[in-house]
Amino acid sequence: MSESLGSAVPLSTTEPRPAAAQRVLPLRHPGRWIASAIVLVVVAQIVHGLATNPFFQWDRFQYWFLRPTILDGLLITLEVTLYSAVLGLLGGILLALARLSESPVLRAVSWVYIWLFRSVPLIVVLLFLYNFSALYKTLSLGVPFGPAILTFDESRLATDMVVAVVGLSLNEAAYAAEVVRGGILSVDQGQHEAASALGLPKGYQFTRIVFPQALRSITPNYVNQLIGLIKGTSLVFYVSLLDLFGSVQSMGSTYPGDIVPLLLVATAWYLILTSVVSVVQFYVERYYSRGALRSLPPTPLQKVRTGLRDLRARARKEAAI
Repeated sequence: MSESLGSAVPLSTTEPRPAAAQRVLPLRHPGRWIASAIVLVVVAQIVHGLATNPFFQWDRFQYWFLRPTILDGLLITLEVTLYSAVLGLLGGILLALARLSESPVLRAVSWVYIWLFRSVPLIVVLLFLYNFSALYKTLSLGVPFGPAILTFDESRLATDMVVAVVGLSLNEAAYAAEVVRGGILSVDQGQHEAASALGLPKGYQFTRIVFPQALRSITPNYVNQLIGLIKGTSLVFYVSLLDLFGSVQSMGSTYPGDIVPLLLVATAWYLILTSVVSVVQFYVERYYSRGALRSLPPTPLQKVRTGLRDLRARARKEAAI
């Protein structure tokens, strides 16, 4: 019995391959490679056309890019955007709270305001405010249907900068109100109930509990509005305020041969401004996502470092095989 067992032939004489010799081949994606190649060819053609077409006059673009006239217009654009963004957001918060109020008067007035300014084009609002002095020579504060306490000369108050900021702020507040209202409504109802159960004042509930959580939803949507506001400042040229676009238009009228490079200058500056806002948006969203995500999203620098580390690890693995 023992001899038969000792002379038994093993079931399989095939030995397993060493672990170093085993290699897992990745799944091929020919469609992805073909699409990537087509996109690269199209991008290369666009870059080649931009670089070699003499019609763009890149030497004139370089000349105009940092001219004092352009930089002065850029500064005005930044000022108008800053003032309008702050005033528009504050007005939007007040309108959103009015929409969510239990008072039917506040709800009705805020709804009418939002409906009106979302319906009327921004250029119409700016032109109406620019010609407001034709309707009202003076503005006064006092008792309705009674004597005026304070009187203001509208023509002195309504400078070009004031008209631009007021017009953009009124328009921005209507859109910001819906962004803020949507963010507040996105907060879980249990948070409101828990805050009320603790007996916290309404103002404290809003500033410390509800609004910080709502900012996670408000931030990306309002940044989109802010980017639209940066581009919308180009309309203040029609109320005689020489912002970035107004300066480009003015120089284009004086130097008609440089219209294309001047428009490229304006395009480049608007791209820079919106890119800066997008970077700020990323870090603000990352800050307010604390507590909502298990791990914070990596920054662009961290993504680059991770990609380089993975690339080096893959290269070492290929070399070892």
